[in-house]
Amino acid sequence: MTVSKSRWPKTAPESGVEDAVLLILEWLGEQGVDAMIRIDAERMRDGKPPWTFVASGGPLPSGLRADGASAHECLGKALVRLRDTGLPVPF
Repeated sequence: MTVSKSRWPKTAPESGVEDAVLLILEWLGEQGVDAMIRIDAERMRDGKPPWTFVASGGPLPSGLRADGASAHECLGKALVRLRDTGLPVPF
């Protein structure tokens, strides 16, 4: 008898959204959504928010973009916007 391992590790709430980013991206892909997060060194040098999250396709009615000064801020904004579109992101 084998023990089934869940691919969704338990994360502590205080650990921040950064710990779940790969799981979020994977879940979005399973929903048919193309998504990525990136950091832009040029925007960082210019004093602009360097982190960007973009998503499109699948059940999203249009493309979605969120920018932030940190990965945490960027992903936090992205999660709010994704949920506002009706995508029940489970993280």
